[in-house]
Amino acid sequence: VQLQASGGGLVQAGGSLRLSCAASERAFSRYNMGWFRQAPGKEREFVAAIRWSGDSTFYADSVKGRFAISRDHSKNTVYLQMNSLKPEDTAVYYCAADTSPLFLLELVKNHRTYEYWGQGTQVTVSS
Repeated sequence: VQLQASGGGLVQAGGSLRLSCAASERAFSRYNMGWFRQAPGKEREFVAAIRWSGDSTFYADSVKGRFAISRDHSKNTVYLQMNSLKPEDTAVYYCAADTSPLFLLELVKNHRTYEYWGQGTQVTVSS
């Protein structure tokens, strides 16, 4: 499956952005989906994940209460709504697909769990 991330940009602190990740095939509806981010000089870190059915989510503590992940099976798309953005949220954001039927935090927060990755979209938050 191919993933196409979009929606990044430059925003002031306190602002909002919505990232989108479009999948190329309907099998997307059976995949758990995750968002990760990577800032310059830092390792890729988990941001959020959503179960294939859409009824369960996980978030990194750093974004809990500010970010929301959702999915629309009719559009083969997963979203990341980002509110109250902070300069430390600046990074390249990646979406990823996991074909495993399991949805456990220990698995979804590990980037090695995911088989497919989008190309990334830059988010820059100015202070």
